Amino acid sequence: METAQGQRTGPGALATFARFVLCGGAVGLASSFAVVALASWVPWIVANALVTTASTLLATELHARFTFGAGRHATWRQHTQSAGSAVAAYAVTCAAMLALHHLAPSPGAALEQAVYLSASALAGVARFAVLRLVVFARQQTRTEATGRGRAATPCPPPVRVPTAVGPAALCRTA
Repeated sequence: METAQGQRTGPGALATFARFVLCGGAVGLASSFAVVALASWVPWIVANALVTTASTLLATELHARFTFGAGRHATWRQHTQSAGSAVAAYAVTCAAMLALHHLAPSPGAALEQAVYLSASALAGVARFAVLRLVVFARQQTRTEATGRGRAATPCPPPVRVPTAVGPAALCRTA
């Protein structure tokens, strides 16, 4: 996309969401196989923690480079914020499953899957919004402002410094 001035802007929300689903889905699918494989050597809870950590780091890198059009590594701040949104999404799915088991002590597998996938989809949409509007927003704004892949460095306004040299030099810009 380009602005009226011919500057290139980042991808639109729909294209970004499609990339988010593609990257997140691919990492999620690979993670599910990795947990099963790793769980044959270590306890499942350890395997899940290790794979979740690695997949969150990988997904954040993919989102920084591909999904949100930055084309470079994610910063530690972005990794931390992304991990926070992943923890929040995990809490949403856990809460949905706890609520289901509270309301229906013996739900069938189909109902469990429907509730889990619905909660996961809701959490995914919320996570996308957080990543787009908070985690990667500043970087996108800078990239769009320059029309190039580099971040713009704003110049501060000139500062007037009074001097005691004479009337012509009472104020000059520093």
